[in-house]
Amino acid sequence: MSEPPALPGAYVRDLVELTARWNVRADQLVEGLPVALDALRDPATRVPVAVCAEIIERAVRLTGEPALALYVGWQMRLSSHGFLGFAAMTASTVREAIDLAVRFAATRTTAVSLDLYVEGDTASLVIEEHAELDRLREFALLGLIVGLWQLGQALTGRRLEGVAECAFAAPAYIARVPFVAGLVRFGAPTTRLVFPAALLDTPLVTADPVATQLARAQCERELAAIVDAGLPGRVRAAIVARDDGIPALPEVARALALSTRTLKRKLADHGTTFSAILDDVRRQRALLLLDNRDLGIAEIAARLGYTETPNFTRAFRKWTGTTPAAYRAR
Repeated sequence: MSEPPALPGAYVRDLVELTARWNVRADQLVEGLPVALDALRDPATRVPVAVCAEIIERAVRLTGEPALALYVGWQMRLSSHGFLGFAAMTASTVREAIDLAVRFAATRTTAVSLDLYVEGDTASLVIEEHAELDRLREFALLGLIVGLWQLGQALTGRRLEGVAECAFAAPAYIARVPFVAGLVRFGAPTTRLVFPAALLDTPLVTADPVATQLARAQCERELAAIVDAGLPGRVRAAIVARDDGIPALPEVARALALSTRTLKRKLADHGTTFSAILDDVRRQRALLLLDNRDLGIAEIAARLGYTETPNFTRAFRKWTGTTPAAYRAR
């Protein structure tokens, strides 16, 4: 079975350092919890999601700042993401940096992953949840969205176009933060960043191909040490990579050098199935395709592998609670 979800100690360390600005002592955040402050400096330290949630709730209460997640995002550092952060920072383009983040996200945590979808002129970077984040969810996802956005602007040296969407209601404090209120849509079907696909070709100001090769090699070693941790993501990537239709389970199993039975069993160990992953890929692609007003709903259904439009409509309603036409008219 897969290990319980956890977050790198570096993320907790960053939060501890941030709350010091409000004169909150580090020991106040971890008192009575199974985490040692000294251990947070160790790159190998992982803190269970439930413990992280307790630390965050204490941080918000002691600082008196309900919008603390936004500060975490604004202050996010690539160095806190280990070799993955270094690899992304030295990548040649935005696309390469995102591809690295998608492939090696499991080296940081298995609680969430990243997936890139491109349809026509629009791209989306989707944050997939693989664990019950509970009390941590709103804080973690909003902080990550803001962090990814500001890191992207820092690495490209330019203001980025696009919008973010969150699959939860707007926190009360968002109204007093106009910048974020204008950037993020809440109550969306999924949590993602949506931006022009042309942005993927933007070069990074910190590009260093030799450094990227070294960092990527280390990320590969770290990923190999996590037995099957990134398997759902690899399955998703194999499906997304097919631009000539929707692959069947045996095709994906062959691409991953696994038998169909083994792939099913390993996905079950992660609490998911091939059908569930395939459904989610279709859902994410549908959301992007519906933003393109030049495509009819029947054409979108066909692109997603549905032979009958009503079947697509039923599936979309199951995913989002609304019909494709109603979603497009939102």
